[in-house]
Amino acid sequence: MASSLVLPSPSSASTSYSTPLFSSSRSFLTHKSFVPKRTCLRTSVNCEISEPVNGKPRVPIINDGTLPKFLQASRLQNSVSRNNNRLKIFTGTANPSLSQEIAWYMGFELGKVKIKRFADGEIYVQLQESVRGCDVYLVQSTCPPANENLMELLVMIDACRRASAKTITAVIPYFGYARADRKTQGRESIGAKLVANLITEAGADRVLACDLHSGQSMGYFDIPVDHVYCQPVVLDYLASKKISSDDLVVVSPDVGGVARARAFAKKLSDAPLAIVDKRRHGHNVAEVMNLIGDVKGKVAVMVDDMIDTAGTIAKGAALLHQEGAREVYACCTHAVFSPPAIERLSSGLFQEVIVTNTIPAIEKNCFPQLTVLSVANLLGETIWRVHDDCSVSSIFQ
Repeated sequence: MASSLVLPSPSSASTSYSTPLFSSSRSFLTHKSFVPKRTCLRTSVNCEISEPVNGKPRVPIINDGTLPKFLQASRLQNSVSRNNNRLKIFTGTANPSLSQEIAWYMGFELGKVKIKRFADGEIYVQLQESVRGCDVYLVQSTCPPANENLMELLVMIDACRRASAKTITAVIPYFGYARADRKTQGRESIGAKLVANLITEAGADRVLACDLHSGQSMGYFDIPVDHVYCQPVVLDYLASKKISSDDLVVVSPDVGGVARARAFAKKLSDAPLAIVDKRRHGHNVAEVMNLIGDVKGKVAVMVDDMIDTAGTIAKGAALLHQEGAREVYACCTHAVFSPPAIERLSSGLFQEVIVTNTIPAIEKNCFPQLTVLSVANLLGETIWRVHDDCSVSSIFQ
Protein backbone atom coordinates (compact mmCIF):
# COMPACT_ATOMS: atom_id res chain seq x y z
CA MET A 1 0.00 0.00 0.00
CA ALA A 2 1.07 3.57 -0.60
CA SER A 3 1.37 6.02 2.27
CA SER A 4 -1.84 7.48 3.66
CA LEU A 5 -2.88 11.12 3.63
CA VAL A 6 -1.23 13.11 6.43
CA LEU A 7 -2.46 16.60 7.25
CA PRO A 8 -0.73 19.29 9.32
CA SER A 9 -2.24 20.60 12.52
CA PRO A 10 -4.32 23.75 12.08
CA SER A 11 -2.84 27.20 12.61
CA SER A 12 -4.30 29.82 14.91
CA ALA A 13 -3.38 32.76 12.68
CA SER A 14 -6.10 35.27 11.87
CA THR A 15 -6.27 38.32 9.61
CA SER A 16 -8.52 41.36 9.83
CA TYR A 17 -10.12 43.23 6.96
CA SER A 18 -11.31 46.77 6.53
CA THR A 19 -13.43 48.50 3.91
CA PRO A 20 -11.23 50.72 1.71
CA LEU A 21 -12.21 54.32 1.24
CA PHE A 22 -11.69 55.33 -2.38
CA SER A 23 -11.44 59.11 -2.46
CA SER A 24 -11.50 59.32 -6.24
CA SER A 25 -14.79 59.04 -8.07
CA ARG A 26 -12.88 57.35 -10.90
CA SER A 27 -12.42 54.18 -8.89
CA PHE A 28 -14.14 51.41 -10.86
CA LEU A 29 -15.42 49.29 -7.95
CA THR A 30 -18.70 50.61 -6.56
CA HIS A 31 -19.92 47.67 -4.49
CA LYS A 32 -18.81 47.28 -0.88
CA SER A 33 -15.48 45.52 -0.92
CA PHE A 34 -12.54 44.86 1.29
CA VAL A 35 -8.76 44.88 1.02
CA PRO A 36 -6.61 42.77 3.34
CA LYS A 37 -4.44 44.48 5.91
CA ARG A 38 -0.94 43.23 6.59
CA THR A 39 -1.44 42.82 10.34
CA CYS A 40 -3.88 40.66 12.20
CA LEU A 41 -5.35 40.48 15.66
CA ARG A 42 -6.27 37.49 17.77
CA THR A 43 -6.83 37.99 21.49
CA SER A 44 -4.74 41.21 21.33
CA VAL A 45 -1.65 39.49 19.91
CA ASN A 46 -0.17 41.02 16.75
CA CYS A 47 1.45 38.95 14.06
CA GLU A 48 3.00 39.75 10.70
CA ILE A 49 1.47 38.64 7.42
CA SER A 50 3.92 38.51 4.51
CA GLU A 51 3.15 40.26 1.25
CA PRO A 52 1.59 38.06 -1.44
CA VAL A 53 4.06 36.66 -3.95
CA ASN A 54 3.15 35.91 -7.55
CA GLY A 55 2.44 32.23 -7.94
CA LYS A 56 1.76 31.80 -4.22
CA PRO A 57 -1.73 31.78 -2.68
CA ARG A 58 -2.99 34.90 -0.93
CA VAL A 59 -4.57 33.35 2.14
CA PRO A 60 -6.54 35.94 4.14
CA ILE A 61 -8.01 34.32 7.25
CA ILE A 62 -10.87 36.50 8.45
CA ASN A 63 -11.41 37.48 12.07
CA ASP A 64 -15.04 37.34 13.20
CA GLY A 65 -14.80 40.81 14.72
CA THR A 66 -13.88 42.42 11.41
CA LEU A 67 -15.76 40.22 8.97
CA PRO A 68 -16.68 42.22 5.83
CA LYS A 69 -20.36 42.69 5.08
CA PHE A 70 -20.52 40.42 2.05
CA LEU A 71 -19.42 37.52 4.25
CA GLN A 72 -21.56 38.29 7.26
CA ALA A 73 -23.85 35.47 8.35
CA SER A 74 -26.25 34.67 11.13
CA ARG A 75 -23.50 32.62 12.72
CA LEU A 76 -22.07 35.86 14.13
CA GLN A 77 -25.23 36.42 16.17
CA ASN A 78 -26.13 32.81 16.95
CA SER A 79 -22.74 31.19 17.44
CA VAL A 80 -23.47 30.27 21.05
CA SER A 81 -26.37 27.99 20.17
CA ARG A 82 -24.55 26.07 17.45
CA ASN A 83 -23.76 22.44 18.07
CA ASN A 84 -20.36 22.38 16.37
CA ASN A 85 -19.58 18.77 17.19
CA ARG A 86 -22.25 17.77 14.66
CA LEU A 87 -20.29 19.32 11.76
CA LYS A 88 -17.34 17.42 10.34
CA ILE A 89 -15.00 18.37 7.50
CA PHE A 90 -12.88 15.80 5.69
CA THR A 91 -10.53 16.24 2.78
CA GLY A 92 -9.38 14.02 -0.03
CA THR A 93 -5.90 14.09 -1.53
CA ALA A 94 -6.76 16.42 -4.45
CA ASN A 95 -6.33 19.75 -2.63
CA PRO A 96 -5.59 19.30 1.09
CA SER A 97 -4.10 22.79 1.45
CA LEU A 98 -7.39 24.45 0.46
CA SER A 99 -9.27 22.13 2.83
CA GLN A 100 -6.94 23.12 5.67
CA GLU A 101 -7.54 26.83 4.96
CA ILE A 102 -11.30 26.25 5.02
CA ALA A 103 -10.98 24.49 8.37
CA TRP A 104 -8.88 27.37 9.77
CA TYR A 105 -11.52 29.89 8.73
CA MET A 106 -14.30 27.84 10.31
CA GLY A 107 -12.34 27.19 13.50
CA PHE A 108 -12.25 23.41 13.04
CA GLU A 109 -9.69 20.71 12.69
CA LEU A 110 -10.01 18.50 9.65
CA GLY A 111 -11.51 15.09 10.34
CA LYS A 112 -9.12 12.18 10.50
CA VAL A 113 -9.33 9.87 7.50
CA LYS A 114 -7.05 7.20 6.11
CA ILE A 115 -6.77 7.18 2.31
CA LYS A 116 -4.55 4.57 0.70
CA ARG A 117 -4.05 2.92 -2.65
CA PHE A 118 -3.40 -0.74 -3.17
CA ALA A 119 -0.61 -1.88 -5.44
CA ASP A 120 -3.02 -2.20 -8.35
CA GLY A 121 -4.34 1.36 -7.85
CA GLU A 122 -7.55 0.58 -5.97
CA ILE A 123 -8.55 3.26 -3.45
CA TYR A 124 -9.10 2.46 0.24
CA VAL A 125 -10.84 4.92 2.61
CA GLN A 126 -11.40 4.53 6.34
CA LEU A 127 -12.76 7.29 8.59
CA GLN A 128 -10.71 7.52 11.79
CA GLU A 129 -13.49 9.10 13.87
CA SER A 130 -17.23 8.69 14.32
CA VAL A 131 -19.60 10.59 12.02
CA ARG A 132 -22.84 8.99 13.23
CA GLY A 133 -25.59 11.61 13.11
CA CYS A 134 -23.19 14.31 11.84
CA ASP A 135 -23.38 16.74 8.93
CA VAL A 136 -20.31 15.78 6.92
CA TYR A 137 -18.61 17.97 4.31
CA LEU A 138 -16.14 16.27 1.96
CA VAL A 139 -13.77 18.69 0.19
CA GLN A 140 -12.42 17.16 -3.01
CA SER A 141 -11.77 18.74 -6.42
CA THR A 142 -11.98 16.50 -9.47
CA CYS A 143 -8.88 18.14 -10.92
CA PRO A 144 -6.13 16.20 -12.74
CA PRO A 145 -5.85 13.29 -12.38
CA ALA A 146 -9.62 13.72 -12.71
CA ASN A 147 -10.63 10.05 -12.71
CA GLU A 148 -8.48 9.23 -9.66
CA ASN A 149 -9.86 12.15 -7.66
CA LEU A 150 -13.45 11.48 -8.73
CA MET A 151 -13.24 7.84 -7.66
CA GLU A 152 -11.69 8.90 -4.36
CA LEU A 153 -14.62 11.25 -3.75
CA LEU A 154 -17.13 8.48 -4.48
CA VAL A 155 -15.42 6.07 -2.08
CA MET A 156 -15.31 8.78 0.63
CA ILE A 157 -19.03 9.43 0.19
CA ASP A 158 -19.73 5.70 0.47
CA ALA A 159 -17.62 5.44 3.63
CA CYS A 160 -19.59 8.28 5.26
CA ARG A 161 -22.92 6.81 4.22
CA ARG A 162 -22.03 3.41 5.69
CA ALA A 163 -20.84 5.15 8.88
CA SER A 164 -24.37 6.57 9.40
CA ALA A 165 -23.64 10.23 8.67
CA LYS A 166 -26.80 12.32 8.90
CA THR A 167 -26.07 14.35 5.75
CA ILE A 168 -23.19 14.25 3.26
CA THR A 169 -22.22 17.33 1.25
CA ALA A 170 -19.68 16.98 -1.54
CA VAL A 171 -17.70 20.23 -1.70
CA ILE A 172 -16.22 20.22 -5.21
CA PRO A 173 -14.22 23.43 -5.82
CA TYR A 174 -13.49 22.27 -9.37
CA PHE A 175 -16.01 20.01 -11.10
CA GLY A 176 -13.86 18.45 -13.79
CA TYR A 177 -16.49 16.98 -16.10
CA ALA A 178 -18.62 20.12 -16.39
CA ARG A 179 -17.47 20.83 -19.97
CA ALA A 180 -19.17 17.65 -21.23
CA ASP A 181 -22.60 19.16 -20.58
CA ARG A 182 -24.32 18.74 -23.97
CA LYS A 183 -24.14 16.98 -27.31
CA THR A 184 -22.52 19.13 -29.99
CA GLN A 185 -22.05 16.22 -32.39
CA GLY A 186 -23.68 12.87 -32.95
CA ARG A 187 -22.87 9.91 -30.71
CA GLU A 188 -21.27 12.01 -27.95
CA SER A 189 -21.58 11.27 -24.25
CA ILE A 190 -22.75 13.82 -21.70
CA GLY A 191 -20.16 13.18 -19.02
CA ALA A 192 -21.46 15.86 -16.62
CA LYS A 193 -24.77 14.02 -16.25
CA LEU A 194 -23.02 10.68 -15.75
CA VAL A 195 -20.79 12.08 -13.00
CA ALA A 196 -23.79 13.75 -11.36
CA ASN A 197 -25.55 10.37 -11.25
CA LEU A 198 -22.46 8.71 -9.76
CA ILE A 199 -22.18 11.28 -6.97
CA THR A 200 -25.91 11.02 -6.20
CA GLU A 201 -25.97 7.23 -6.22
CA ALA A 202 -22.86 7.07 -4.00
CA GLY A 203 -24.92 8.73 -1.27
CA ALA A 204 -24.31 12.49 -1.39
CA ASP A 205 -27.21 14.62 -0.13
CA ARG A 206 -25.95 17.95 -1.49
CA VAL A 207 -23.25 19.34 -3.77
CA LEU A 208 -21.37 22.60 -3.34
CA ALA A 209 -19.38 23.60 -6.44
CA CYS A 210 -17.47 26.66 -7.63
CA ASP A 211 -18.04 28.36 -11.00
CA LEU A 212 -19.47 25.51 -13.04
CA HIS A 213 -18.68 25.67 -16.74
CA SER A 214 -22.36 26.18 -17.49
CA GLY A 215 -25.38 26.73 -15.28
CA GLN A 216 -27.34 23.81 -16.73
CA SER A 217 -24.96 21.38 -15.03
CA MET A 218 -26.85 22.02 -11.79
CA GLY A 219 -29.92 20.47 -13.40
CA TYR A 220 -28.09 17.19 -13.92
CA PHE A 221 -28.16 16.52 -10.17
CA ASP A 222 -31.24 15.12 -8.48
CA ILE A 223 -30.02 16.62 -5.19
CA PRO A 224 -29.61 20.29 -4.18
CA VAL A 225 -26.62 22.13 -5.67
CA ASP A 226 -25.14 25.32 -4.18
CA HIS A 227 -23.27 27.18 -6.91
CA VAL A 228 -20.51 29.39 -5.48
CA TYR A 229 -19.24 32.27 -7.60
CA CYS A 230 -15.62 33.25 -6.99
CA GLN A 231 -16.02 36.71 -8.53
CA PRO A 232 -15.92 38.56 -5.16
CA VAL A 233 -12.40 37.26 -4.50
CA VAL A 234 -11.11 38.44 -7.89
CA LEU A 235 -13.02 41.73 -7.70
CA ASP A 236 -11.50 42.58 -4.34
CA TYR A 237 -8.02 41.92 -5.70
CA LEU A 238 -8.66 44.11 -8.74
CA ALA A 239 -9.95 46.84 -6.42
CA SER A 240 -6.51 47.03 -4.82
CA LYS A 241 -5.08 48.05 -8.20
CA LYS A 242 -7.42 51.10 -8.38
CA ILE A 243 -7.78 51.05 -12.14
CA SER A 244 -9.92 53.94 -13.40
CA SER A 245 -13.31 52.94 -14.75
CA ASP A 246 -12.65 55.11 -17.81
CA ASP A 247 -9.65 52.93 -18.70
CA LEU A 248 -11.30 49.55 -18.15
CA VAL A 249 -12.99 47.14 -20.53
CA VAL A 250 -14.12 43.61 -19.69
CA VAL A 251 -13.55 41.05 -22.45
CA SER A 252 -15.25 37.70 -22.97
CA PRO A 253 -12.86 35.29 -24.74
CA ASP A 254 -15.78 33.67 -26.57
CA VAL A 255 -19.48 34.18 -27.22
CA GLY A 256 -20.42 31.47 -24.71
CA GLY A 257 -18.89 33.45 -21.84
CA VAL A 258 -20.76 36.71 -22.51
CA ALA A 259 -23.16 36.28 -19.58
CA ARG A 260 -20.25 35.67 -17.20
CA ALA A 261 -18.31 38.68 -18.50
CA ARG A 262 -21.40 40.91 -18.38
CA ALA A 263 -22.01 40.03 -14.72
CA PHE A 264 -18.35 40.77 -13.99
CA ALA A 265 -18.49 44.10 -15.83
CA LYS A 266 -21.61 45.12 -13.92
CA LYS A 267 -19.70 44.86 -10.64
CA LEU A 268 -16.95 47.04 -12.12
CA SER A 269 -19.07 50.20 -12.31
CA ASP A 270 -20.87 48.75 -15.34
CA ALA A 271 -17.66 48.75 -17.40
CA PRO A 272 -17.92 48.40 -21.21
CA LEU A 273 -17.89 44.91 -22.68
CA ALA A 274 -15.99 43.46 -25.63
CA ILE A 275 -16.34 39.99 -27.15
CA VAL A 276 -13.80 37.85 -28.97
CA ASP A 277 -15.50 35.92 -31.77
CA LYS A 278 -13.75 32.60 -32.29
CA ARG A 279 -14.32 29.49 -34.31
CA ARG A 280 -13.33 26.22 -32.64
CA HIS A 281 -12.22 23.37 -34.90
CA GLY A 282 -11.80 20.76 -32.18
CA HIS A 283 -11.29 20.25 -28.43
CA ASN A 284 -8.51 22.49 -27.07
CA VAL A 285 -8.12 24.06 -30.53
CA ALA A 286 -9.37 27.61 -31.15
CA GLU A 287 -8.99 30.17 -33.91
CA VAL A 288 -9.77 33.83 -33.24
CA MET A 289 -11.72 35.52 -36.01
CA ASN A 290 -12.91 38.95 -34.89
CA LEU A 291 -13.30 41.41 -32.00
CA ILE A 292 -16.62 43.02 -31.11
CA GLY A 293 -16.11 46.22 -29.10
CA ASP A 294 -13.51 48.95 -28.57
CA VAL A 295 -10.34 48.27 -26.54
CA LYS A 296 -7.97 50.88 -27.96
CA GLY A 297 -5.86 52.48 -25.22
CA LYS A 298 -7.69 50.61 -22.48
CA VAL A 299 -6.91 48.02 -19.81
CA ALA A 300 -8.58 44.80 -20.95
CA VAL A 301 -9.66 42.26 -18.33
CA MET A 302 -10.40 38.87 -19.89
CA VAL A 303 -12.78 36.78 -17.79
CA ASP A 304 -13.30 33.02 -18.07
CA ASP A 305 -14.19 30.13 -15.79
CA MET A 306 -11.04 28.12 -16.52
CA ILE A 307 -7.75 28.10 -18.39
CA ASP A 308 -6.84 24.70 -19.79
CA THR A 309 -4.29 24.85 -22.62
CA ALA A 310 -4.66 28.68 -22.77
CA GLY A 311 -5.17 28.57 -26.54
CA THR A 312 -8.39 30.59 -26.49
CA ILE A 313 -7.26 33.24 -24.03
CA ALA A 314 -3.77 33.63 -25.53
CA LYS A 315 -5.08 34.17 -29.06
CA GLY A 316 -7.67 36.55 -27.66
CA ALA A 317 -4.95 38.53 -25.86
CA ALA A 318 -2.91 38.74 -29.05
CA LEU A 319 -5.94 40.14 -30.86
CA LEU A 320 -6.55 42.69 -28.09
CA HIS A 321 -2.96 43.95 -28.41
CA GLN A 322 -3.41 44.22 -32.18
CA GLU A 323 -6.52 46.32 -31.59
CA GLY A 324 -4.60 48.72 -29.34
CA ALA A 325 -5.22 47.49 -25.78
CA ARG A 326 -2.74 49.04 -23.33
CA GLU A 327 -2.63 46.12 -20.90
CA VAL A 328 -4.32 42.72 -20.75
CA TYR A 329 -5.25 40.91 -17.53
CA ALA A 330 -6.52 37.32 -17.49
CA CYS A 331 -8.93 36.36 -14.68
CA CYS A 332 -10.21 32.83 -14.20
CA THR A 333 -11.32 30.59 -11.37
CA HIS A 334 -9.86 27.21 -12.34
CA ALA A 335 -6.19 27.01 -13.34
CA VAL A 336 -6.10 23.64 -15.12
CA PHE A 337 -2.91 24.61 -17.01
CA SER A 338 -2.48 21.68 -19.36
CA PRO A 339 0.62 21.91 -21.61
CA PRO A 340 1.48 24.22 -23.35
CA ALA A 341 -0.50 26.67 -21.15
CA ILE A 342 2.49 27.94 -19.18
CA GLU A 343 4.46 28.85 -22.29
CA ARG A 344 1.50 30.74 -23.72
CA LEU A 345 0.63 32.60 -20.51
CA SER A 346 4.23 33.63 -19.75
CA SER A 347 4.99 34.81 -23.30
CA GLY A 348 4.46 38.49 -22.47
CA LEU A 349 0.86 38.84 -23.68
CA PHE A 350 -0.51 39.34 -20.17
CA GLN A 351 0.25 41.96 -17.55
CA GLU A 352 -1.03 39.50 -14.94
CA VAL A 353 -2.80 36.13 -14.84
CA ILE A 354 -5.14 35.98 -11.83
CA VAL A 355 -6.49 32.59 -10.76
CA THR A 356 -7.81 30.95 -7.59
CA ASN A 357 -6.70 27.88 -5.69
CA THR A 358 -9.69 25.66 -6.51
CA ILE A 359 -6.99 23.60 -8.23
CA PRO A 360 -3.72 23.39 -6.27
CA ALA A 361 -0.86 25.45 -7.71
CA ILE A 362 2.22 23.30 -8.31
CA GLU A 363 5.70 24.77 -8.53
CA LYS A 364 6.31 23.85 -12.16
CA ASN A 365 3.20 25.84 -13.18
CA CYS A 366 4.33 29.08 -11.51
CA PHE A 367 5.57 31.99 -13.61
CA PRO A 368 6.22 35.70 -12.86
CA GLN A 369 2.84 36.98 -14.07
CA LEU A 370 0.80 34.46 -12.04
CA THR A 371 -1.19 35.47 -8.95
CA VAL A 372 -3.13 32.83 -6.99
CA LEU A 373 -5.99 33.97 -4.76
CA SER A 374 -7.51 31.84 -2.02
CA VAL A 375 -11.24 31.01 -2.01
CA ALA A 376 -11.05 29.31 1.39
CA ASN A 377 -12.96 32.03 3.26
CA LEU A 378 -15.68 32.10 0.62
CA LEU A 379 -16.15 28.33 0.78
CA GLY A 380 -15.95 28.31 4.56
CA GLU A 381 -18.65 30.96 4.83
CA THR A 382 -20.83 29.07 2.35
CA ILE A 383 -20.50 25.88 4.39
CA TRP A 384 -21.53 27.78 7.52
CA ARG A 385 -24.58 29.18 5.76
CA VAL A 386 -25.62 25.79 4.42
CA HIS A 387 -25.19 24.29 7.88
CA ASP A 388 -27.18 27.13 9.52
CA ASP A 389 -29.93 27.05 6.82
CA CYS A 390 -29.10 30.63 5.80
CA SER A 391 -29.10 32.27 2.37
CA VAL A 392 -26.09 31.52 0.16
CA SER A 393 -27.02 33.71 -2.80
CA SER A 394 -26.96 36.84 -0.63
CA ILE A 395 -23.16 36.53 -0.48
CA PHE A 396 -22.90 37.47 -4.13
CA GLN A 397 -25.43 40.31 -4.26
